[in-house]
Amino acid sequence: MLRRIDSFLACLLTTVALASVLPCRGDGVRVFNILAIIMIANMFFLQGARLSRRAVMEGMLGWRLHLAILSCTFVMFPLLGMALHAALPGMLDAPMWTGVLFLCCLPSTVQSSIAFTSIARGNVAAAICSATLSNILGIFLTPLLVGIVFGRHGTGSGGGIMPIVLQLLVPFIAGQVAQPWIGAWAHRHKKLLSFSDRGSILVVVYTAFSEAVTQGLWHRLPPLQLGRVGVVDAGLLAIVLGLTMLAGRLCRFPRADRIAIIFCGSKKSLASGVPIASVLFSPRDVGLIVMPLMIYHQVQLFVCATLARRMSAEGDGD
Repeated sequence: MLRRIDSFLACLLTTVALASVLPCRGDGVRVFNILAIIMIANMFFLQGARLSRRAVMEGMLGWRLHLAILSCTFVMFPLLGMALHAALPGMLDAPMWTGVLFLCCLPSTVQSSIAFTSIARGNVAAAICSATLSNILGIFLTPLLVGIVFGRHGTGSGGGIMPIVLQLLVPFIAGQVAQPWIGAWAHRHKKLLSFSDRGSILVVVYTAFSEAVTQGLWHRLPPLQLGRVGVVDAGLLAIVLGLTMLAGRLCRFPRADRIAIIFCGSKKSLASGVPIASVLFSPRDVGLIVMPLMIYHQVQLFVCATLARRMSAEGDGD
């Protein structure tokens, strides 16, 4: 799974490079914008079709653990993002701070949260339920949090809540309605649908970065800013990991549950973040805004893979 995630990051970097050298222009912009909307809707439809309602209901039984994880994702992260912005306003320029604050509002990852929890010998069942629930709630909570954090309802030229409802929520609900009929097919073709999901993200990234490049992205984003974003992202992750470890101990969760809190509570989803950003923000700004998220995603994979292996070794010694 980790190798597959890394290969996807390589595809993302290749897509960014392609958009930098050969951005879509003219009629191609309209075609790719329409294609991105269709593929985003399809991705959320398939997510709804794959999600078992029974699994969600069973997962809700461990409400105390799930509440702790969701609080890390949707409460602690936004508060930390706002605190960092208030403490270090000159560290990054405005679009980069927008990207950092946006990533703080996103749901957790699914694949890597479960993978790292499993490697560290944590509560995998809880990780599956919490990560899934986080992504469902993210459809509702991320736009709401963005509105709160940025002090307005809806941002850029996204048009407020209606694009979220039409492009994300309606397809997801439609997928849930169709789940009894196509759910089994979706589970039998996980690899094919995973390819579809990743392809959707790559199309959105290409479209967003093409727009950003034609608007002078690399003139607006000097290398020094990228380095500073990396420092802020790494610092944010370090603080979150420390707080999730502390919270798990203070709340006296067993070791397996503490591991789930650490790895589910510290992640931010690139797969959900890129499509949501394309809906919430102006097309000319999306390429800049998702840059902190792309860097954070890479940092969290490297750090959490190392941490998970260390926890696994500690578990062997118990």
